[in-house]
Amino acid sequence: MSIEEKGNISIHTENIFPIIKKFLYSDNEIFLRELVSNAVDAVQKIKRLAALGQYNGELGNPLVEVAVDEEKKTITISDNGLGMTAEEIKKYINQVAFSGASEFVEKFKDAKDANEIIGKFGLGFYSAFMVADLVEIQTLSYQDGAEAAKWVCDGSTTYEISEGSRTTRGTDIILHINAESEEFLSKHKLEEILDKYGKFLPVPIKFGTTTVQEPDGEDEEGKPKTKPVEVDKIINTTNPIWTKAPADLSDQDYLDFYKQLYPFSEDPLFWIHLNVDYPFNLTGVLYFPKVKNDFDLQRNKIKLFSRQVFITDEVKDIVPEFLMLLHGVIDSPDIPLNVSRSFLQADSNVKKINSYITKKVADKLAELFNKDRKGYEEKWSDIGLFVKYGMVSEEKFYDKAKDFALLTNTKKENYTIEEYKEKVKDLQTDKNGQVVLIYSNDPAKQDSFIQSANKKDYDVLVMDSPIDNHFINSLEQKLEKTSLKRVDSSVASKLIEKDENLESVLTEEQSKTVKEVFEKAISKPGYNVEIVALNPEELPVTVTMDEFMRRMKDMAAMGGGMGFYGSMPDNYKVAINGNHKLVSRILQTEDADAQAKLAKQAVDLALLAQGMLTGAELTEFVSRSVELI
Repeated sequence: MSIEEKGNISIHTENIFPIIKKFLYSDNEIFLRELVSNAVDAVQKIKRLAALGQYNGELGNPLVEVAVDEEKKTITISDNGLGMTAEEIKKYINQVAFSGASEFVEKFKDAKDANEIIGKFGLGFYSAFMVADLVEIQTLSYQDGAEAAKWVCDGSTTYEISEGSRTTRGTDIILHINAESEEFLSKHKLEEILDKYGKFLPVPIKFGTTTVQEPDGEDEEGKPKTKPVEVDKIINTTNPIWTKAPADLSDQDYLDFYKQLYPFSEDPLFWIHLNVDYPFNLTGVLYFPKVKNDFDLQRNKIKLFSRQVFITDEVKDIVPEFLMLLHGVIDSPDIPLNVSRSFLQADSNVKKINSYITKKVADKLAELFNKDRKGYEEKWSDIGLFVKYGMVSEEKFYDKAKDFALLTNTKKENYTIEEYKEKVKDLQTDKNGQVVLIYSNDPAKQDSFIQSANKKDYDVLVMDSPIDNHFINSLEQKLEKTSLKRVDSSVASKLIEKDENLESVLTEEQSKTVKEVFEKAISKPGYNVEIVALNPEELPVTVTMDEFMRRMKDMAAMGGGMGFYGSMPDNYKVAINGNHKLVSRILQTEDADAQAKLAKQAVDLALLAQGMLTGAELTEFVSRSVELI
């Protein structure tokens, strides 16, 4: 047959190509993903028909091939799938393109999800016109007696259907690449895109050939020989582990897959295999990587697939925020995507998936904790960040995690929240019945405070991760009659207000004198001196910032909406231990200069212990110390 049909479109229906180019696809490399996925669908459909007994011909090895011809400036995507008749081309290809943009947008508006749009309108195919100024289809349907058909269109409102040249079942899509898109004629570039989107497609994807060494008998000495042989280069793994049953997989399989996804990463700590088919379809494997405190480096490591086609690694609506630090793969045909398949919509399925993943992670952690507490404690420094982040951000997760979240003290002992409250309640309950948990966010810097607290048999927790500021507030809100105080927020005997008071050896008059001496020695705003009666063994001077004030400033610094605290000047308490022998030495010294020097030296020592002595004041302190020696 010669040209069977030329079609033209009446002038008042604007065609769809400008819309495709402008709105539907944000990223033009997507054309390859769309055309290759369509080819894969066609191959899978013929397999399905054969399985149902509706096709009895020779199936052959299922294959999709991508080929590039730099001279002719073409890219060809071929498959041995269903193929199409000329009638089907008209139905599936023409009707879409030429139904008029306004009508299309009308239909598009009511579609519930993108797969519906892509499926119904065959839009994936039209992404070809983002990179090609002429597209040709050569196809032969599987149906008995079908004739090969050819379709050509240059992205305007005209197309041509004629007799095709294909002699075997399937379809070739030939793209004549436009001048702006010639980067896609690079084999390297195409391979990169195929690797990104097609690495795990369920049908083998061939892209060129590669040379392998095959056995070729033995040489004179009886050693095995090999010869180079050219074979198809298949770029994908058609059965990735998330498509298999966990029972059929070994730990090594999971580790190998992790290495395939993240070639340069350390082994993960453990993983969760997701597999659910009701009320939505979801499979995948999520890995817990080793994470210390570098919060943000790890994000965007979860890859989202739909039927083994890579969609995006921006999964923030599907995966709860606190699990964005996990790595791995999620595959769900039920996740709604818009036409570019790249932006997730707010949807009830996504919310269900989000809750399901949260629950699976909580169950896995609880199981690890209950089965092997020692092993779990060893991993805590890596997983603590996830767990605390989850408890702060997700109510449902908090309810489960409170039983396996661990608190670690300065002696490196681990306790659950309940165990810890039980441990400290006898000694660390204040006069109002509040259990006070004492913590350090920098044990090295706060060592003298920790030692003072330990002398009173108080236990000190280590809270030094970036999330701990929020975690502490969260614990205080959730736990009854419990407050947390940083170990350096007051002198040890004042951390937990009790009814016991040490007698002061100073008279009121002496206290007043000592206070004046120290106030003169400090001469800096924001430092409030008070004389307290402490054990003579305690330090003579301690500088602290009030717990509430410091917390508000920390929150302001992290952008927690406490802005006005951030702009307030720092205020410190300077506690002078009236029972210390240095104080009696100052009182016995007649010379005002000598008094001031001793007081200044004691205050500077306290500031030095806090890392708060810097610049000229530090230099002056060193000179004065040399003088005093």
